[in-house]
Amino acid sequence: MTDDPVDRPPTVRQLRLVVEADDYEAAVAFFRDALGLPEQAAFSGGDGARVVILEAGRATLEIANPAQKRMIDEVEVGRQVAPRIRVAFEVDDAGAVTDRLVAAGAAEVAPPTVTPWQSLNARLDAPAGLHITVFQELRPLDERTNLEGFGTDREA
Repeated sequence: MTDDPVDRPPTVRQLRLVVEADDYEAAVAFFRDALGLPEQAAFSGGDGARVVILEAGRATLEIANPAQKRMIDEVEVGRQVAPRIRVAFEVDDAGAVTDRLVAAGAAEVAPPTVTPWQSLNARLDAPAGLHITVFQELRPLDERTNLEGFGTDREA
């Protein structure tokens, strides 16, 4: 077996983002009911402890350096707004989902905007103090990877 990370089998099976929500009911209603994340499980314990686990499709961890974070904010919003952590959800119709989430209580930070990486991205401030992006891919991945600035970190 080699020490090259590319040759190693994956050891992580799931990425789970755990968020503390002061208004648990509002956060569940927003993410489960308005955004449409299916409920996988829910648990409760003593002293009113509650948690719900919502399915969010495929998970990725996007790591950006400060310059990239600033550039993304500039492209999507026109100014620096995102905290260190931003949660992004790929959807089929960014415009319709943005409208639905605003109606469910999110604050629109920036409307759906076409990005240089060929997605339609909207920014919102959501319950539980989360700054989120909803994005719709406008081109297949194989087409986007041929655009200027795309590639892999290993190629850089």
